[in-house]
Parts: sequence; C-alpha cells; structure tokens
Amino acid sequence: MKTRRKFTPEFKAKVALEVLKERESVNEIARKYELHPQQVGKWKKEFLGNASAAFESGTSTKKDKKSIEEDKLYEIIGQQKVEIDFLKKALS
Repeated sequence: MKTRRKFTPEFKAKVALEVLKERESVNEIARKYELHPQQVGKWKKEFLGNASAAFESGTSTKKDKKSIEEDKLYEIIGQQKVEIDFLKKALS
C-alpha cells in the first residue's frame, strides 16, 4: 500500500510558477516532478486565486499573532484563577 506524499507550500508554489512561465507544458512539468497533470493544474489555479494576498497589508498576520498571544494569556489567567480558588478553599 502506498502512502500519500505531502508537499510543502514552497514546493507547490515552485511548480505553479513553472507552469505559469509556460516554458514547458503542464504534462512535461508533471512528469518532471512525478505528479499528475490535474494536480499541477489545481495548484496553478489555487496559486492564481491567492495571488492577491501577497499584496495585502501585513495587518492580518499581525492580528492573527496578536489574537493567538491573547488566547494564550487568557488561558494562563484562567489556570491561575482556578489554582487561586483551590488554594483559598484549602486554607478555609
């Protein structure tokens, strides 16, 4: 039984860019990287669909990092609250 291969986003972008350069056909590129031509076409379509994200401002990534950090802090605060309440009950 074959296992599924996993490809990094960098590899997918590399293949999609090669297809967009049109120096070789999709079939030749697929053969070169041992992929199915439909997979290469799918990656090309996905690449083109998300290309505008490269030109968006970096605020969305900063917000994501900030919200992740806030979630971690709230989790720590919650854990400390539980511990404090437990210790208060133990002292009573």
